[in-house]
Amino acid sequence: MEKVFQIKIQLRGIEPPIWRRVLVPADFTLYQLHKVIQIVMDWWDEHLHEFVIDGKRYGRPVESIWEDEKVYDENEYRLKDLIKRAGKKFMYEYDFGDSWRHEIKVEKTLKKTPDLVVPQCIDGERAAPPEDVGGIPGYYGLVEAMKNPGSEDYEYFIEWLGEEYDPETFDMDEINRKLKKLKF
Repeated sequence: MEKVFQIKIQLRGIEPPIWRRVLVPADFTLYQLHKVIQIVMDWWDEHLHEFVIDGKRYGRPVESIWEDEKVYDENEYRLKDLIKRAGKKFMYEYDFGDSWRHEIKVEKTLKKTPDLVVPQCIDGERAAPPEDVGGIPGYYGLVEAMKNPGSEDYEYFIEWLGEEYDPETFDMDEINRKLKKLKF
């Protein structure tokens, strides 16, 4: 039986919360999950990232300057081998400068049926912060500026992001269009 995990991805440290609920094949590698997270958060995959599961770090294998620092290759580990039960939580961090930390919770395991499309986003709230906004403080500055049309900060962000960015908007249809194009 092929399994599918329903997972909730929530940015830590932001209120009201920004989160996504997605369905992914249990045999996805951590790298494939990373690609899904990039799409559901509308990011460009331009920064380093890592997963931390049971105290072990997974990401791109790189030479470390610290002898005791080990990063396991995310391409070699499948979700089904690391996640043994619903309720399991782990961490994903993207962009070590802005430090977008996400709590990932495996909410339940489903049976893969012929009509079940995966990966798929099935729920979520609010737009993710734009790339390179400056972490949580920069994001809050953006949200405040967007409430004050005519301010200098508002003009700066409109010039940078365009008028289409709305921190309260979550476009699940657009996310799923992008997920359908995902190839591995």
